[in-house]
Formats: sequence, C-alpha cells, structure tokens
Amino acid sequence: MSLVGRKAPLFTAPAVINGEEIVEDFKLPIGEKNIVLFFYPKDFTFVCPTELHAFQEKLAEFEKRDAAVIAVSCDSEETHLAWLTTAKDNGGIEGVTYPVVADLAKTIAMDYGVLAGEYIYNEDTESLRFEGAPVAYRGTFIIDKNGVIRHETINDLPLGRNIDEYVRLLDAILHVEKYGEVCPANWEEGKDAMSATKDGVSSYLAAH
Repeated sequence: MSLVGRKAPLFTAPAVINGEEIVEDFKLPIGEKNIVLFFYPKDFTFVCPTELHAFQEKLAEFEKRDAAVIAVSCDSEETHLAWLTTAKDNGGIEGVTYPVVADLAKTIAMDYGVLAGEYIYNEDTESLRFEGAPVAYRGTFIIDKNGVIRHETINDLPLGRNIDEYVRLLDAILHVEKYGEVCPANWEEGKDAMSATKDGVSSYLAAH
C-alpha cells in the first residue's frame, strides 16, 4: 500500500552524521525541514556508492529548497562509519556529509514498505525464517514539513536513481504549496503551471 498522503513513519535509530560521528538517537527533522529520505540495499557494494555520491553532489540544491537528505540501509552504524571513511576510489563514500541511518533490525525498511523480503513464521517448527533479500529496495520518499509523504518511488535492487528527478519533484511540491497551482507533465521550475479548474486546464492547453 502506498504511503503517499499519509504521515511518515517515525523512528529513532543510530546514524552517522557529518561523515564521522555516530549518534544513537537520530530522528527525522519533521517540522523543521522538507525531507528526502532514501533507502539503499547495502554498504560496500557497486551501485549504492554511485547513488550516495550523486545525492551528495546535489546536496546544495536540496538545501536551497530547505530540504534535508537522509539515507537508510539495513547495515550497522559501525559499517556505515567504515564506509564513510573509505576513499571513493576504493569503493567508499568518503565526503558524504548527510546522515546515514542504521536499520539493523530492518524495522524502518518494513515500516516504509521497502524491505526486499519478509519474515515467515513456521507453526510446525515454531520458528522464523526469512524469504527474499534481507536488504532494502531503492525506495525514495519526499516528506513535507508537516510530516506528510508527498512522493514515493521504489526501484528494484539493480536500478539506480536519477537524482535530478527528486529536485524537480521537490520544486513541484513547493510550487503547489506556494501558489496553489498544479504541475502538468514534464513541468520544471520556471515553466507555467495551471489552475486546478476546468478553465485553468483549458487555458493551459490552449497556450501549449
């Protein structure tokens, strides 16, 4: 079930902040910032570092829009710290400064619907087993300052994201909030939006 339009699941979890400091009680900055929360499968892998570096490269663009970027995976905070202190040319993510959250219990991934597997209870043996992959899909959520999820996408494990699209979507969300207009297909900041009325749509289509 989609989480769009619902309150974002809250959590308190260990995280590495500023690329070097472990905190035990990281929380989403609901009410303070717009949030781009993204999940990735695993530290020390192949596609994942390209995404974390790509988000870092666009970090100033998100910050201009009063948005915090936050990463989550099912690795431990110690593994995150080791990855964050490994050089880029050795497969590390040194230089990433936004928070990287540890979800070792996989509860955050489950709450957001991005865990790539599930726990199955066997009544005969009275035991749990895990089916699938015990990692997160590449889920991305944009959360507004009221704590409401305004956008979500979930990519399969091999499929990397286009970070520019999340900047565009954040622009659209901010435009809707500011002007009360709706954003048509392929809308970008600086282009015309439209009034959410029949006349507004007709006027937009006539002009384009």
